[in-house]
Amino acid sequence: MIPWQLLDSAQVPGAKESIHLYQRGREFSIRVDGFELMNSRIHGSEDALSDLACARIASIPSPKILIGGLGMGYTLAAALKRLGADSRVVVAELMPAVVAWNRGPLAALAGHPLDDDRVTVREVDVAEILQAEQRAYDAILLDVDNGPKGLTRKSNDWLYTRAGLDAAFTALRPAGVFALWSASPSESFTTLLRNTRLEVVEERVRRRGPHGGGYHTIWIARLDVRPRGAVTG
Repeated sequence: MIPWQLLDSAQVPGAKESIHLYQRGREFSIRVDGFELMNSRIHGSEDALSDLACARIASIPSPKILIGGLGMGYTLAAALKRLGADSRVVVAELMPAVVAWNRGPLAALAGHPLDDDRVTVREVDVAEILQAEQRAYDAILLDVDNGPKGLTRKSNDWLYTRAGLDAAFTALRPAGVFALWSASPSESFTTLLRNTRLEVVEERVRRRGPHGGGYHTIWIARLDVRPRGAVTG
């Protein structure tokens, strides 16, 4: 068995933990103090996050989407495949090291998505964007933790509160789509979502896509633009 090789490490902004990039042959792993956040062999559910969200805005001309969390670039690459030439994608990635890794050793994994002219990278907390911008995006995709609980940064917990959801709701354009990736289900988060003004679908998707594996969870919430009093199906 080829041993893992540590390629680089960086401090997580605003946290005590460090993030590490490892390589073993053609396989890469990003970990936070021993806990694996992502692995280059397992990205089927990240692809599905983009596929499910982008399918719902396919009829919108010149769509603009926000992706919170760059990871290894798979979510971004899948979105670019779904979107047309007139689309724009903003990627919010707090950790400069992750951006550098995606321009360096990880770049080829997802096909160099950061080189696409439609992409703008902002090295900021996605929460800052959600709180500052209104009616700016047709879709917001969040993949900043292993689920609706701050893992890499405790301050990420805000994203999964009613205040965080309201900020995302406000940042969406009419009929916009909010999508969140999670390693596991969360009954409490599902309940929170259903108590908002959003139409919610909870999807279970394979970790390895067509290659199977276990399941991850994706929530898709769309702004309910029906008149008040409309009867749901």
